Amino acid sequence: MGRKINFPVESVWILGSTSEIARCLCIELAKKGCQRFHLIARNISLNNSFKNFLSKKYNVIVTTQFIDLSEEKPSEEFKAITIDNFDLYFIAAGTMGSNELARNDFIEAQNILNINFFSLIKWITKIVTKERIRLNSRLWIMSSVAGDIGRPSNYHYGSAKAGLTTFCEGIMHSCQDKPFKVRVIKAGYIATKMTIDKAPKVLCAAPKKLAKKLLLKTNKRGIEYFPKWWFLVMFFIKLMPSRVIKKL
Repeated sequence: MGRKINFPVESVWILGSTSEIARCLCIELAKKGCQRFHLIARNISLNNSFKNFLSKKYNVIVTTQFIDLSEEKPSEEFKAITIDNFDLYFIAAGTMGSNELARNDFIEAQNILNINFFSLIKWITKIVTKERIRLNSRLWIMSSVAGDIGRPSNYHYGSAKAGLTTFCEGIMHSCQDKPFKVRVIKAGYIATKMTIDKAPKVLCAAPKKLAKKLLLKTNKRGIEYFPKWWFLVMFFIKLMPSRVIKKL
């Protein structure tokens, strides 16, 4: 096992573990002494490759699980949640999809909404049980500033993120007097494959920077913007007249 450090997160469960954000978080957690990782993703080879990297470099326990959020899954897929308890549950799964295609193709529209919202609700519901909210555990969900306002360029993705944020906000309020802590991260542009050619590089924050920021306050609750200045950006965008917003 890796060296023991007095850090509150010794085990982590991650949905969307092949995303750059999730991988950076895992590495930072391993450095701080987290001993157990359960990685869930669709890309089996990439997930197993990352498993080998973590276990060899940091001498930690890593298990993996395959899941395709675009497909319906039987109840046994939730086994790792219902049987075990983790110090941290991190949800980073999602897809931008093609908003242009979704405008005229219901299947694409449904896929964007399902992966970014409906399919995640099933997992979150399995995590946030009456028994688990009595434990000193954490649920962190990656959402997006795209859910703050409907824009022509990504209103399907934005609708899904808006629904996810609202759903998790309700759970967050219901857990305020419980040991279980819910944290929603409304991220702006992050320098990942999802944002390639979709955002100016100057506006893209590094995934490693986000991972380090999250671990500064592991017991934090609430909804937060990352980077913080996105709060002001979205505040002023929402004040813009529709003739300006339609160009965004």
